[in-house]
Amino acid sequence: MQDIDRLKRLASDLVTEEELVKRLAEAGQPGRRLRVKFGIDPTFTDVHVGHAVPIRALRLFQELGHLPVLIIGDATARLGDPTGRNDQRPALTAAEVQHNSATYLEQIGRILDLDAGSCEVRRNSEWFGGMDFFDCLRLAGHGTVARLLERDDFQQRIENMLPVHLHEMMYPLMQGWDSVQVRADVELGGNDQLFNLHMGRLLQEREGQRPQVCFTTPLLLGTDGRKMSKTYGNHVPLTADADEVFGKVMSLSDEMMPQWFRMLTGLADEEVAAVLAGHPRQAKARLGREVVGWLHDAAAAAAAAVEFDRRFQQKELPSEIPEQVLPPGTRGLPSLLKEAGLASSTSEARRLIQQGGVKLDGELAEDPQRQVELGPEPLLVQVGKRRFARLRAD
Repeated sequence: MQDIDRLKRLASDLVTEEELVKRLAEAGQPGRRLRVKFGIDPTFTDVHVGHAVPIRALRLFQELGHLPVLIIGDATARLGDPTGRNDQRPALTAAEVQHNSATYLEQIGRILDLDAGSCEVRRNSEWFGGMDFFDCLRLAGHGTVARLLERDDFQQRIENMLPVHLHEMMYPLMQGWDSVQVRADVELGGNDQLFNLHMGRLLQEREGQRPQVCFTTPLLLGTDGRKMSKTYGNHVPLTADADEVFGKVMSLSDEMMPQWFRMLTGLADEEVAAVLAGHPRQAKARLGREVVGWLHDAAAAAAAAVEFDRRFQQKELPSEIPEQVLPPGTRGLPSLLKEAGLASSTSEARRLIQQGGVKLDGELAEDPQRQVELGPEPLLVQVGKRRFARLRAD
């Protein structure tokens, strides 16, 4: 398979394919390689497999001998990307961004070789941090209100009588300016980022640079068929253990499997078609082993498949259930779940209880007002199908 065909497998938009083919040929000469940019804003602590799709494309460019330029958007994260949002993203503090940046690099390093010489890691505060107000005005002068209002999300807000803030309109210009600063030959992003990637082309042309190729990847849907998001709880974190990853893959609908196979595995299209032609459950199990295999290893994938069968086909408890010792006393069930790390917040815990997703010692707990007193005897708590803990008082 030619290099361009391997890359196109992961592509949604190429602006343009002809330019990319030409640049790949030019970079085939000794000592030349493409500078392939991908930027990510550290707005949360987790990178999920949806983010991994363009990172896998970046890894493929790296394997083909090109230079990934990974931009940690520690400046743009403080503004907030308005893409796909019908309201303003809450601002982050510098400390929050710094903390998240460290976790992002650790997680991305599971997919991409971040060693010096193999990858260039930049933070866009390098250039935005030194800009004054008049520099910002000069950057704003590269765009027009009419052009920026072409964005679908801004148009939808205006139609719904929702505000569009001036600082949000700077985001595409900031992302485009990143491309100027690193002299990108190619920029990768999800297909909801195409407008921002085009802005990079525009700014590079105005600065006398050759405009980058825009390479977008499809947006990987979450386990419930909606856009993958930590807010929806339908994401698969790169840090998730093998059992959790396998279980979440097994919860996918049959219709979602082709996209996940194409975006998250290296299987050839012919082999994917053959797998999907068989029994859906076996196809899903193969997908689970493939995804766990690249996030962890083949041994972890095989063990996760066995554990899933034992728990869900044979209706047995997990072979290992963590035990936690908490301070004695009585507390509300939502507070207990949050304290034990079985829910991210009390509001999420209440939602899980109301949806019938919580069991205490095997019995369904449906009352979010329920009070629980911990004693020396462990209490078996199950949240959803995959989270278990034995809780007792010290």
